[in-house]
Amino acid sequence: MDNGSPSVSVMLVHGAYADGSSWSNVIELLQQAGIPVTAVQNPLTSLAEDVAATRRIIELAGDPVVLAGHSWAGTVITEAGAHDAVRALVYVAARAPDVGEDYTALAGRYPAPPASAGLVFTDGFGRLTHSAFVEHFANGVEKERAEVLYAVQGPIAQTLFASRTTAAAWRQKPCWYAVSQQDHTTSPDLERFLADRMRARTIELPSGHLSIVTHPRDIADLILEAVEAVQSVGEAGRVHGALD
Repeated sequence: MDNGSPSVSVMLVHGAYADGSSWSNVIELLQQAGIPVTAVQNPLTSLAEDVAATRRIIELAGDPVVLAGHSWAGTVITEAGAHDAVRALVYVAARAPDVGEDYTALAGRYPAPPASAGLVFTDGFGRLTHSAFVEHFANGVEKERAEVLYAVQGPIAQTLFASRTTAAAWRQKPCWYAVSQQDHTTSPDLERFLADRMRARTIELPSGHLSIVTHPRDIADLILEAVEAVQSVGEAGRVHGALD
């Protein structure tokens, strides 16, 4: 993919109830394509701290960057993506709030997915129960892999989902979106609404919430589309639209 343009780095941000290893299958494919890639280990303690962790990695990578987020990380990349080095955004079954938007209220317009019923808080941090995680959050994932993902589940701060963004990078930068048609964690219709609102280049996958695990080739290819769009612009300017 070397056409003389600056090397594009990819930053992958994980969602709630996960850690950076959730991106492992996608990372392998991006590395095979010769793309520098890093998975951010965001702490899930607050939006500000998750964004700070993401920005640190962006600063280390330099310009240009494609930023991809799964699930809750859509909120993180919506805020962190305002960084000048970020040229494109890829959302995977992800949140994508507008500036100051009450995302919980927005999501409340759609049927409540079953995974959320299994969220239990203890001492200010929440985790999904085993059944909620394996049967709903990781629906479609092979049982052995689902059990591993459950073992590394990242607990979330009780106030995490109440956070509101001060920026909406998807309003200024080109976006790609992967909808999970069999999602038990986020309503697929909500995902379609978000993708349409940001005018993203959109694909739909016959997957549960963890398409990054079950459909890594599709997700890697979507990210590579974004990388190629950024590379095609090179040093001349910014990408102005996902399909330009």
